[in-house]
Amino acid sequence: MSGMLARYEEMVAGGELRPDSEQQAAAALLDRLQGELEVVPKRGSILWRALKGRPQAPRGIYMWGGVGRGKSMLMDLFHGTLSITRKRRVHFHAFMQEVHALLREERKKESGDPIPPVAAKLAEDVRCLAFDEMVVNNSADAMIMSRLFSALIADQGVTVVATSNRPPVDLYKDGLNREHFLPFIDLVQSEMEVLPLNGPVDYRLERLGGIDSWHTPLGDEATAKVREAFFRLTDFAPEDAAHVPSAELDVGGGRTIHVPKSLKGVAVFSFSRLCREPRGASDFLAIAREYHAVCIVGIPQMGPEDRNEAARFVTLIDALYEYRVKLFAAAAAEPEGLYQAGDGSFEFERTVSRLKEMQSDEYMALGHGASE
Repeated sequence: MSGMLARYEEMVAGGELRPDSEQQAAAALLDRLQGELEVVPKRGSILWRALKGRPQAPRGIYMWGGVGRGKSMLMDLFHGTLSITRKRRVHFHAFMQEVHALLREERKKESGDPIPPVAAKLAEDVRCLAFDEMVVNNSADAMIMSRLFSALIADQGVTVVATSNRPPVDLYKDGLNREHFLPFIDLVQSEMEVLPLNGPVDYRLERLGGIDSWHTPLGDEATAKVREAFFRLTDFAPEDAAHVPSAELDVGGGRTIHVPKSLKGVAVFSFSRLCREPRGASDFLAIAREYHAVCIVGIPQMGPEDRNEAARFVTLIDALYEYRVKLFAAAAAEPEGLYQAGDGSFEFERTVSRLKEMQSDEYMALGHGASE
């Protein structure tokens, strides 16, 4: 098996990837880490015993950058060409769900601090733990991450490699009780190489080639188109659709919103969940900050009796537009036909204009984040 860097250079030479200096630097660093991991003696070997236990883990890597910059592709190459057996790649949301399940079991034993035994359990047969899309969006995760990862890295000798859309200092930004999370940021910056990936090529847009963002009328065909956009954006296999992770997004004030599908910065919601329930601007802004793309299914035509739903929809689109979130929708009508009569229908025309703009190539090319 060829190493990480050799395989990356083959892909560039073959035209599968375009030259990108930041990707090249990341590939070289990941290749070096592979070498360090592959020379560490096997557990139980004579050299292992001579070192009197577990040797110090090689320094991990934290890659961050905008969507479509090749983070997952590099992680694929790294994990696929790493020639050790004690490795694991897992989506961060799924990992944290596993962590909380293990913590619940440990707490039943009433035998003291549950973090060390959970870290030991997670580290069984794992020397390299690779995460896609490290993101922290609820206080339950934030409260335990510093101690958990300290135990994994320092006590269990696990090397962590992670990707994220955000630099470490922006993780769990503005989150509830964020002060308890700050030691985790310090841990990442001290124990991992932090590497930006914000090169010129947005491979996400290429993956979306030929797919519109607004699909009507409602029905199986429109839903299938939105589903296809989700799988292209996340590189998730359609046959594994039942295993797409969900999430609980912290929206402030001790409240959360359930995200039925949450993967690699892409969220899936129904219109009913977002606009028929009592939600306000803070909920929608939390979604817009957290996700670079949002898929919404079941958007109906609304009449005078739906004025509250229409008002929430206006607020939702304002938030998504402000943060340049990419919207993929299955709707009963084109934007101009969604709400033609009722309180606020005149003001709804601005939302129609924004929905039209959000379908344009120019909007799709914008980076995620608050507009200036």
